[in-house]
Formats: sequence, structure tokens, C-alpha cells
Amino acid sequence: MSTNIEELVQTYLTIRNHRETILREYEAEDRELKKDLQEVEQQLLAVCNETNTNGFKTDSGTVTRKLTERFYCNDWDNFRKFVLEHQAVELLERRIHQGNFKEFIAERPEDGLPPGVNVMKEFGITVRKPAA
Repeated sequence: MSTNIEELVQTYLTIRNHRETILREYEAEDRELKKDLQEVEQQLLAVCNETNTNGFKTDSGTVTRKLTERFYCNDWDNFRKFVLEHQAVELLERRIHQGNFKEFIAERPEDGLPPGVNVMKEFGITVRKPAA
């Protein structure tokens, strides 16, 4: 079976453009729905606050008020010192910063990968529209 490369590229671009269009439409509608949900959530939270309850049941469903805590850092240098001083690396998430790590190993190609680290490489395709 012979394939027409021009036809494959055109098909690829057509599919990609269509996906971009429906994604933009979906994202616009989703933004509106999220906004509507936030307004309803605020009204339900106001009911919990006014009645001083952590939730209530209705025939349609149960509402539960919850407190969410998120920690963030505004002084990474001091926090890094704290982590090292207390040997508390478990306070950090387990992931490798891809850009920094790539730069780190590029500067030390003779060292290879550190213990416990693997690399996955795969080829992909990028298709660009012709310049106008």
C-alpha cells in the first residue's frame, strides 16, 4: 500500500485544526459552567455559615462544608535550608524538574544517570502549516 505524503500531512493538519476548534469551544463552555458552579457553591457555603453547620441533607443530595489547607512557600532559599538542616526531604514532592535535570546531566555526560533514575526517549512528529 503506497501512501500519499501530501495527503497524510493535509489530513493531519485538518484533524489537528478541528481538535483545536472543538477544544476552544469546550473550554469556553466549561469556563461558564465552572463560574456557575462557583456561584452555587458560594450560596451553599453561605447557608452553612448562616446556620453554623458543616453540612446538610436534601432530597437532591448532601452538602458538606470542608476546610482545605494548602501550604506554599514564598522564600525557597530559607525553606531549602530548613529541609536540609532537618533532613526532611519528605516535605518535598517526588518528581524530577525536567529542565534542570536535563541541564545537570548535560554538564556531566561522563557521569551517566544517578542511581534510581531512568530515562525514556521516544520520537514524535511535529507538523507545521506552510508559511504564508
